[in-house]
Amino acid sequence: MATVSSDPNPAEEITLLRRRLLLLGFQGSGKTSLMKSILSQEKNPSQNSQMDQLSIDVLNWHLLLIDTPGWKLETEDSPEQTDSENQWSSIQKCSPGPHALLLVVPVGYPFTEHHWQILWTQIRKLGAGVWRHTLVLFTCADQLPKDMGVEEVIVEGGAPLQRLVERCGYRYYAFDNMCLDKSAQVAELLKKVEEMVQENQGWYFEMVKPTIFEDEETEIERGEERDADLRRTITMFRCPPRELRILLVGWRGAGKSSVGNLLLGCHEFESGRPTEVSMRRQALVAGWRLTIVDTPGWDWFSVHRTPSNIRKEIKQGAGLLHPGPHALLLVIPVVSTLTPKKRQALKSHLDMFGEEARRHTLVLFSCGDWLYGTSIEEHIQQNGGDLLKLMHHCWNFYHVLDCTKACKNRTQVTDLLQKIEEMVAENGQEPFLPVKCKCCLFSTSQLTKGSQACQT
Repeated sequence: MATVSSDPNPAEEITLLRRRLLLLGFQGSGKTSLMKSILSQEKNPSQNSQMDQLSIDVLNWHLLLIDTPGWKLETEDSPEQTDSENQWSSIQKCSPGPHALLLVVPVGYPFTEHHWQILWTQIRKLGAGVWRHTLVLFTCADQLPKDMGVEEVIVEGGAPLQRLVERCGYRYYAFDNMCLDKSAQVAELLKKVEEMVQENQGWYFEMVKPTIFEDEETEIERGEERDADLRRTITMFRCPPRELRILLVGWRGAGKSSVGNLLLGCHEFESGRPTEVSMRRQALVAGWRLTIVDTPGWDWFSVHRTPSNIRKEIKQGAGLLHPGPHALLLVIPVVSTLTPKKRQALKSHLDMFGEEARRHTLVLFSCGDWLYGTSIEEHIQQNGGDLLKLMHHCWNFYHVLDCTKACKNRTQVTDLLQKIEEMVAENGQEPFLPVKCKCCLFSTSQLTKGSQACQT
């Protein structure tokens, strides 16, 4: 076990989280460009002469970023000893050890079995347990088609890339260095890193100096692990994505913030008062990497009565889930009566996201305790035509939450997430609703408040 407890000073924890990040990857993978992007968000810009080693304050973090020499695509079985020594010299700058290792992989370039063999050789030399501290960072995300997400890149990348993502516990992030305002991306990347650190209970990874010799059983061990990994990754990537992006929409006072807190398993959204700006929060929930955006409520009776700034804020909320939400959760209190006017208002508001939004919308009935034993199917039938028409408009995807029981029994939440995955699977080649990235419009504070993700 090559992990040791982190050593933060209690007084420093109040201000900034001290984290050491190590960048690894092949030559030309984009590590230096990533360093510059993170450097652009420094709180107190200074002249940094060493781009391979940065000590900067960014958002809620004090970061030590260490770049390493890029690996070469050698024709031999292993890189030359001098290259290994140069890399280890850079790694030592991250002493006593990194909290996170970022494996930089450019989008749009093949990741072959040969890439995997070299990467695997380099990473395993760092010591046991290294994969628990490693995240795959896809660069050149600007080359992604606007309607394509990184999940599709992993699927189409083949077995070696899928194996890499699986080894890293399905932790990955796509970064666009061409985006003019990088604050939102840097904030999200650091939150994912912090989430991984918290999964490791705040420990950093203590590396051991690699030797130039390998055990005789290495190749056999590598082959066995490769076969086992391939079986697991094929199963995983044929299923809907384990990372779910959810947009909460609905009337004012419908209970969207409470639903968001219930799904995350902790109090992240402020409930009991109107939501004024779209807010994004993340957590690990029952095996899913859940990203939820809570949006301001819209008018009950007409889209024209919803102020233009609120409509704009709602649409910007979808942009916080780039490349797009897997699901729009339309939150409706089960006690409310749906009239033709209310139903038309709901439809008009959903149309803000385009005609395809209905295929990605799931009606979520809140206040399920008010059913008093009546099934949700009976409730829909009893309320007549307008509710039935809404169900038909949303392709009959619906769920009910009893908030009085869900806090103690998380089965309702798990059932909901499974229904969302079923909807994603039904959408086939369009697993999410595409939206344009408008990161320049978002406030960094929306992304960084509450730096520690919840885990349930």
